[in-house]
Amino acid sequence: MTQPRTKLVCTIGPASIDRVDELVAAGMDVARINFSHGTPDRHALSAERVRAAATTTGRSVALMADLSGPKIRIGGLADDEIDLEPGARFILRAADGPGDVHGATVSQGGLAHDLDVGDRVLLADGAAELRVDAFDGDDVVTEVVRGGLVRSRAGVSVPSERLSSPSLTDRDRADAPRAVGLGVDYVAQSFVRRASDVAELRALLGESGPPIVAKIETRPAIDAFDDICEAADAVMIARGDLGVELPYEEVPILQKQLVRRALDRGTPTIVATQMLESMIGSPRPTRAEASDVANAIFDGADAIMLSGETAIGEHPILAAEAAVRISRLCEDAGAEYLAEGAPPGAETDADALAYAAVALAGADRDVSAIACYTRSGRTARILAALRPRVPIHAFSPDASVVARLALVHGVRSRQCVPPDANAERLGLMAWLIGEDRALAPGSAVVLVASTARPGSGPNLLEVHRVPT
Repeated sequence: MTQPRTKLVCTIGPASIDRVDELVAAGMDVARINFSHGTPDRHALSAERVRAAATTTGRSVALMADLSGPKIRIGGLADDEIDLEPGARFILRAADGPGDVHGATVSQGGLAHDLDVGDRVLLADGAAELRVDAFDGDDVVTEVVRGGLVRSRAGVSVPSERLSSPSLTDRDRADAPRAVGLGVDYVAQSFVRRASDVAELRALLGESGPPIVAKIETRPAIDAFDDICEAADAVMIARGDLGVELPYEEVPILQKQLVRRALDRGTPTIVATQMLESMIGSPRPTRAEASDVANAIFDGADAIMLSGETAIGEHPILAAEAAVRISRLCEDAGAEYLAEGAPPGAETDADALAYAAVALAGADRDVSAIACYTRSGRTARILAALRPRVPIHAFSPDASVVARLALVHGVRSRQCVPPDANAERLGLMAWLIGEDRALAPGSAVVLVASTARPGSGPNLLEVHRVPT
């Protein structure tokens, strides 16, 4: 059965580190390693297992390291989790020590100086809601407005304008080179507030470093969204912390707006947080969660992301399979509801050629795919932003480009040998698609190729028939 065009990001954690091969088989396209949890040794083991599983299955799977950023977290809890009751008093303490239902330590010193009485504080992406009542020295005294289950190291979300910490923390500066050393394909940057935050991380990673995924989870990031899209290589709509910045009823509308704006710019998007949250403990998602995943697909997101569902949940493989099933059904049976692609660009010959290829694929119902040869991945990304109705088969001699395209909507990437400088790439393309078992014999494929020197971009279209 074919993979859906919407990509699946799965977080690797205690529940899945020994089942990475099953996640890849279930349809994982990108493996997220959350640097907020786990040890360097566990991160390295996760990366190693993802690479091994991808090699075994012959699938392209990207690795994404997610930096902690200035995320505030509670410390360890005596029983690893607590159930907070509405009306109870809960203290966010500066002093270290195990937590319980009466309070817990927080990772950011000086939090009491950043908050005001009446501020809203969310724990664990909104599982519990607190209201600041008073301050006792460096401790923040709160009342539980809405109770819920909170686990050790859960996130503490406060309005971003209250935070005095920089976007890149000392821990991030230590973790970023380690992520590069693991050979990750993307680095996700938490709590981006402006384009200059992305530029700062870019300088740290180096110009040849991995692409950056800017996480949109603050109001300033929403205000600077277009500039951030320009600076970053992809964006993640991280809805958990957006629930602190905005009333929850505004988040669905904002999701649609941001995904559309990114798509129009050709910037890949990931929609994240609580997609199939109930599957942390249940083998089936709720109908509301299935609709949530479907809406992200209909909005035009390049990828959807599972967090706790695959990191700590009881049913990580079932969660991945559920996400894939929903995606496939939406794309097949609900095709008329899918978002339109980006408006055609005319800045370069490659833009015009990509538009022509997609138009040709849409006009001829016999066309089963678009295929392109790409050294940097740019041609494949331009094609993907136009959202053709058929998959894009991208061939590149660069293994890192092949892996990075695993995040991009509708792209099935594969490594190939580079053609001779004097060889005709069209012939190479025809041979490559003839070897691709995913394409039905006798079906037509639109080839996007180049007859010019390497690096000059595509300049030729051809409709090629897969040999029978």
